[in-house]
Amino acid sequence: MLNSLLVAIASLPLFLFHGIGSVIGRLIYAFSQRFANILRANLAASRLDVSPWKIAGEIGKGAMELLVAWGRSPAGVARLVKRCDGWEHVEAALSAKQGIVFVTPHLGGFDIAGRYLSSRLPSPLTAMYRPPKLKWLEPLMNAGRVRGNGKTAPATSAGVRQLFKTLRLGEPVIILPDQAPGEGGGVWAPFFGRPAYTMTLLARLALSSNAKVLMFYGERLSLGRGYAVHIEPLSTAFTGDAVVDATLLNQAVEQLIARCPSQYLWSYNRYKVPAGVVAPTGVMS
Repeated sequence: MLNSLLVAIASLPLFLFHGIGSVIGRLIYAFSQRFANILRANLAASRLDVSPWKIAGEIGKGAMELLVAWGRSPAGVARLVKRCDGWEHVEAALSAKQGIVFVTPHLGGFDIAGRYLSSRLPSPLTAMYRPPKLKWLEPLMNAGRVRGNGKTAPATSAGVRQLFKTLRLGEPVIILPDQAPGEGGGVWAPFFGRPAYTMTLLARLALSSNAKVLMFYGERLSLGRGYAVHIEPLSTAFTGDAVVDATLLNQAVEQLIARCPSQYLWSYNRYKVPAGVVAPTGVMS
């Protein structure tokens, strides 16, 4: 019944989701001190010139559009993308029979963009996800993501093994690189000038499989008009050195965010010290 309700709601026009989401995001910013403080602190560290009020509205839009990403048919989601820049990089990797690791930060309509990619690929696209704190939400989220040409892998040891196996089979995977991994899953590397515990998995996946790393994001167009997907190769190859590779990854993420800073999830506590991880000098746990 919950899935049926989601499908019905998801059929509403996109501009309604974005309008409602913008209001909700700004209300949370106005009344949640923790939300506002994290957003402002992260934004200040970036030194990017963008209004926190605008960011709050975009974060609300991003939360609401997940209903569309999970509830509409794969073809219906794909139609929301009005243009795609850089698909030739995907075609080149496919022609070379090279595995692909798609990488997107929490920027713009990342779930919409991922669904769009999966609709155009010849083989399933496996997305790594972190199980939500609300347990009842996980089956709903997975049901929305595994439709059509999509698969999921949890951010667990079993999920990591699944990703390595997927790449060995020549199938593509997708990873969001800007969440703090658990103990042992990362190293400290600069992110907008501050130490951030950064995943090492992505570089290991790419190096072990000789996969092509393609950065992408789904830019949210104004007035609910849809999305523009932008794809480009990682500009510098990974080296095998964990700290160097984490730094390269964060630099690539920074470059994408700088192009569309109001649509990044600045409210995420990117600089937290995960449980069991030793903080670098000068960072409070």
